[in-house]
Amino acid sequence: MTTSSSFPSNGIRLAYQVRGRGDPLVLIMGLGADGSVWEQHVLEYERHFQCYLVDNRGSGSSDKPPGPYTTAMMADDYAGLITGLGLEQVRVAGISMGGAIAQQLALRHPKLVRSMVLACTWARCDAYAAWVFDHFAAIRPQVPPGEFMRLLQLWIWSPAYVESHLADLRDAQVEAATGTPMPAHAFTAQCQACTAHDTTSQLSAIRTPTLITVGDRDIFTPMSHSLQLHAGISTARLEVFPGTGHAHHWEALAAFNAATIRWLTAN
Repeated sequence: MTTSSSFPSNGIRLAYQVRGRGDPLVLIMGLGADGSVWEQHVLEYERHFQCYLVDNRGSGSSDKPPGPYTTAMMADDYAGLITGLGLEQVRVAGISMGGAIAQQLALRHPKLVRSMVLACTWARCDAYAAWVFDHFAAIRPQVPPGEFMRLLQLWIWSPAYVESHLADLRDAQVEAATGTPMPAHAFTAQCQACTAHDTTSQLSAIRTPTLITVGDRDIFTPMSHSLQLHAGISTARLEVFPGTGHAHHWEALAAFNAATIRWLTAN
């Protein structure tokens, strides 16, 4: 059963869906994406957990106030939702920007987070990653949505995945071209939240059991970022998905779902 709703939190309304039954699992998606992008994971997760698919500030059906946004602010959005819904303590999974938000949630509201998954994320943007985000923010208002999707695809997929899934990726371009685009001000504000995120000096304070996942062909947020997180979080375990890119959670969907379910059910 799926239920959709919205809830006031931290000065905005957050839209979310609830799927499945069991202990609560809050799912935090990445840059420019809404909670529905978790669909292929939730088909498995909902067998084990009550899943909360949330649209981040600026995305989907959630409010899209003017920037700036920060990952700390967005973590407070989630904290307000979790406490407001009476969930008490939750498991959390965050992808890319969602993983940065999850770090802040564990730091700022540690009693709310039982365990977490951090996928293809970072503690701090280096000059390379910041340059990528700045380019995304600059180019997105200047090109049609379908063309921007193609640019994004070049960064998140491995060459091998593109080779074998080109028709599907072209379909995604068409879908992006005909859909309702995220407002440019909200996309830019999310990009700025990504580049400003910095938890490097606080990683040792994270005591939450943490699974870090990464593709070893990730050119967007290379594996060095995940290695830094793994070294800094004493409770962390690192799982590498060989031959996959930034979107390793889709390229190795079955393996990613299985690994994260094992971790989350055990912690």
